[in-house]
Amino acid sequence: MPSPRPWPRALVRGAATLRWPALFLLAVAAARLDLRWGTFRRPDTGPLLGLSALTAAVVVLALPFLTRRGAGPWAVAWSGLAAAVASLGFTTAVHLRAGHGASTAYGALEPVALLIVLAFTARRGAAVPAAVGAAALIAAVVSRPLAVEVREGSVIVAFVSTLIAVAVAGAAVTARLVAADRRRREDRVRLEQRVRLARDLHDYVAHHVTGIVVQAQGAGAVAGKRPDLVPDALRRIEETGAEALVSLRRMVGALRADDPGAPLSPPGGMTAVRTLVADLGTAGVSARLVEDGPTERLPTDVAGVVHRVVMEALTNIRKHAPACRTVTVRVRAGRRHVAVSVDNDGASAPTAPPGYGLTGLRERVTGAGGSLRTGAGSDGTWQVRARLPLSSSLSRADAA
Repeated sequence: MPSPRPWPRALVRGAATLRWPALFLLAVAAARLDLRWGTFRRPDTGPLLGLSALTAAVVVLALPFLTRRGAGPWAVAWSGLAAAVASLGFTTAVHLRAGHGASTAYGALEPVALLIVLAFTARRGAAVPAAVGAAALIAAVVSRPLAVEVREGSVIVAFVSTLIAVAVAGAAVTARLVAADRRRREDRVRLEQRVRLARDLHDYVAHHVTGIVVQAQGAGAVAGKRPDLVPDALRRIEETGAEALVSLRRMVGALRADDPGAPLSPPGGMTAVRTLVADLGTAGVSARLVEDGPTERLPTDVAGVVHRVVMEALTNIRKHAPACRTVTVRVRAGRRHVAVSVDNDGASAPTAPPGYGLTGLRERVTGAGGSLRTGAGSDGTWQVRARLPLSSSLSRADAA
C-alpha cells in the first residue's frame, strides 16, 4: 500500500506556491480600501501616508525577489529593519505635520505590508537583526494610529494592531523553530545513516579484499605445481574485485546522497547468505549451510543482521584461520528468535590483532535487541553465536 506521506508534502508545496499571490491580493485589497476612504488625499497627512505606504509596499515586492535569488538571512533581516525605520520616520513626520484637529493617520495598506514584512523577517531573517527588526516593525504598526492624537478610538486601534502583530510574529517564530527542529532531526538521521554506511563499507570491503588476498595466495602456492589452476584463480580474483568495486560505488554514492531515505547498504538476506557460503566453498574450504525453520520469512532488518553476522564470521575465518578446512553455518528461525552459528575447525584463537569488524558487529547485533558471543568451543573449534529477536508479525504468521 502506498505511503500517505506525499499528500501532506504536496499540500505544503501547493500552499507555498500560492503564498505570494495570496499576499499580493491582500495588499491590493488593502490599497483599494485606502483609495476608497481617501487616506492619501487628506491635505495634512495624505502625502506622508502615501509615501510611507509606498515604501512598505516596495519592501514587500522586494521580498520574493530576494527569496528567489537566494539572498541570505541577513538581507531579509535588514530589509525588515529598513521598512520599520522608514515607517517610524514617517510616523514622526506625520505627528509633527498634523495640526490641531487634523484627521487620523489610519490606513490599511501600510499595516498589511508591515505585517507581511514582519512575518518574513521573523521567519527567515538572521537571528539578531531579525529580533531587532521584528520589535521595530511591531512598534511601527502600533504607533501609527497614535501618530496624530492619543484618544479612545486610536488606543483601541493600536491595541488591536498590537494583538495582530504579536500573533503574526509568534506564528512566524513558531514556524521558524519547527523548521529548525526538522532540519536538526534530518541532520541527525543523515549522520546516523552515514555512520552505519561507514561500518557497512568496512565490512564489505574487508570481506572482498580478504577474499582477493586469500585467492592470490592460493594461486601463488599452486602456480609452480599446478599452473593449470592459475587461470581459474585469476578469474575468481577478478570477479571478487568487480564485486568489491560495485559495493564500494554503491555505498560511497549513498554516503554522498543528501536523501535521508537512500538505501543504507546492498540488500542482504538468506539469498546473500547462501552466496557467501558457496563462495567460501570455492576457495578450497568445505562450507555447509544448515537452515532450520522459516528462514525465507525473516523480516528484512533481521535478515540483514543475519547476513552481516555470517559475512563477518567468514571474513575472519579467511583472515585468521588459514588451516581451516570445514565451516558449518546454521540459521535456525523459531517463533520468537532466530539463532545464527558459524563453526570452523581452524585455529581456536585469532592469529592477528583484532580489528573493528567484531566490535561493529556486536554493536549492530545488540542494537537489534540481540546478543553475540564469540570464542573457542569445547571441541577446539572457533565459534560465533548470535541470537536475534523476531518481529511480532513473523510470530503471528507462524501461529497462523
